[in-house]
Amino acid sequence: MLNLHHLDSFLMLQQTGSFTEAAARLGVGQSTVTQHIQRLEKSLGRQLVFRDTHQVRLTADGEALVGYARGMLDLNGQVLSLFGESRLRGRLRLGVSEDVVANRLTGILEDFIRLHPLVDLELTVALSAVLNQMQDAGDLDLVLAKRHVGDTHGKLLYREPLVWLARDPHFAPAKDAVLPLIAFPPPSITRRVVQEALDREKLAWRVVCTCGSLSGLTAAARAGMGVMVQPRSMVPEGLREIAGDRLPRLEDVEFVLIPRRGADAVMVEALSSLIAARIVPQSI
Repeated sequence: MLNLHHLDSFLMLQQTGSFTEAAARLGVGQSTVTQHIQRLEKSLGRQLVFRDTHQVRLTADGEALVGYARGMLDLNGQVLSLFGESRLRGRLRLGVSEDVVANRLTGILEDFIRLHPLVDLELTVALSAVLNQMQDAGDLDLVLAKRHVGDTHGKLLYREPLVWLARDPHFAPAKDAVLPLIAFPPPSITRRVVQEALDREKLAWRVVCTCGSLSGLTAAARAGMGVMVQPRSMVPEGLREIAGDRLPRLEDVEFVLIPRRGADAVMVEALSSLIAARIVPQSI
């Protein structure tokens, strides 16, 4: 019989493409993930993974196993949820900032739904400040968002720098030129940080594109309309960090979890623990 722990390690390796990252997300040592894959390959009598110094990728047999592995783990989670003494059921309203959703939330949501199939999870995506307002109004049970360094609300997950991005990493504004900005609309935390940094340096700027969707901002930046800012681990494909000191250094931002007072504590903790274990980027 196949070991479900081995299958879990296999799927995490398929998702991350890295033994190190898979081990970090599962909360185990890298050697444990390696052993799980080796034992799974021995059980099936097939090589599942190609390994070299540059990348990890699945063999044809590995690709064929992915769907079955997910199905087995999904079924296991459903059975445990139905018959376990501490099964969770009910509604949980999660609010997540736009940039986090676009980067690393998919795997977390997949795992939570698999582990707790009786929980109705509702997802709201918006700017961090808007999510905080919604939670204050009682509309969200848990918020995953950004905050300014120095703020104290929420449980800190990690901190990282904001960076300037453009299609051309050698972008340099001409002397006395007005800097074209691509930004979320107010009350965006990132937008406020950027504008305050430019104003401190007395650099002229204008917003050439405003959009509540990261995909819209990214499209404008890829088209060369101007520069945008994102956390360093969340750089969209097709954009590059602007090299050197051509633009002001930006302060860090912090990512936090904020539970609503009065929300179902058990459900909130179940999702919070999963997010805290898997949301931190490998580079932090």
